[in-house]
Amino acid sequence: MLLGRPFVNEQQLRSPDCVELLSVHVSSAALLAGGQRALAISFCDPGQGLDLTRGLEIWVFVEWQQSRLSTDDQSNSAAGDWLKIVPGFGVGTLGSGGEACLSGFACELLQQTLRPLVPAQRCLQVEVVLPRGKDLALRTSNAAFGVVDGLALIGTQAEVQTSASPDQLQQALEQLRQQCAEPGFSGALTLVIGENGLDLAHQLGLTSQPLLKAGNWMGPLLLAAAEAGVEQLLLFGYHGKLVKLAGGIFHTHHHLADARLEVLTAMAVREGLSLDTIRLLAQSESMEAALNRLEAQDSQLAKQLWDRLAAVVEQRSADYISRYGSWSMTIGSALFDRQRRLRWAGPLGVQQLTVLGVIPEALH
Repeated sequence: MLLGRPFVNEQQLRSPDCVELLSVHVSSAALLAGGQRALAISFCDPGQGLDLTRGLEIWVFVEWQQSRLSTDDQSNSAAGDWLKIVPGFGVGTLGSGGEACLSGFACELLQQTLRPLVPAQRCLQVEVVLPRGKDLALRTSNAAFGVVDGLALIGTQAEVQTSASPDQLQQALEQLRQQCAEPGFSGALTLVIGENGLDLAHQLGLTSQPLLKAGNWMGPLLLAAAEAGVEQLLLFGYHGKLVKLAGGIFHTHHHLADARLEVLTAMAVREGLSLDTIRLLAQSESMEAALNRLEAQDSQLAKQLWDRLAAVVEQRSADYISRYGSWSMTIGSALFDRQRRLRWAGPLGVQQLTVLGVIPEALH
């Protein structure tokens, strides 16, 4: 539309890692500001499986800006010199006011598709708006991974990277076996939930023993670790995920089971908290809301409850593997909160963190 071409509601584009053309349906488009700006509207199609972004409305505004490069320079320039991506309302950013949270796949897709359409001496500004993005983000754990104010822009590759996929489990199992078969393997392993948990583990220096990203398949990976000869296993993850293990749920994807508040409430009963406090937790909108309310009421009591939860994660995990065999593997747990702070650990987790050089007193 911005180039003056007729509107076509089926756009064909080739992704960087896909030989076949991808078809993207655009429901409508219009020129704005006297032809200097254009708007297109589409809807998210996440592929097979359950996903809260299904049918999510997407607005994209594009407009020309003057490039500061010469024609020769522009032909060899980086994406930032001819393409500017602006995170509009509902698009997650890396920290408040930061850059748009954009996957490498999505960035490459935009560059490959748009670069041939941008004339010399021009820069194209692309602003993406997700009208429901900010509200939907509240139903995710994005903030725990440093993504605020909305949803990340991932792209069609999300369809094949689901953490609930059996292929993802097979990849993790193969990686686990390879790590345990290394000549220098000491018998210690850290099992991390998610890519951002893996990033935080690196930031904290938990790298003196192998790190393995687990996804949501916790049960099979616990058993595989025991069978592979792991002796010291540390579970490291976001509290909203690991709390499920305390409830005996060993596949943690939300479309299979989500009893986080129920598990937390049961922990509160076991700890002898008052009925009013138990009601406060049970009526919270989320784990994070429950944590904030309890900390505002009694910070020491909140720490006691979450430390207890971390200990139960350890116990239920040990009980899980004992159903299938007799192994000497000890399982510790360490949990971080929505602000990416390592906050709680079970007794075995504290011991393992000490060996890894993370002083237990540093746990807030």
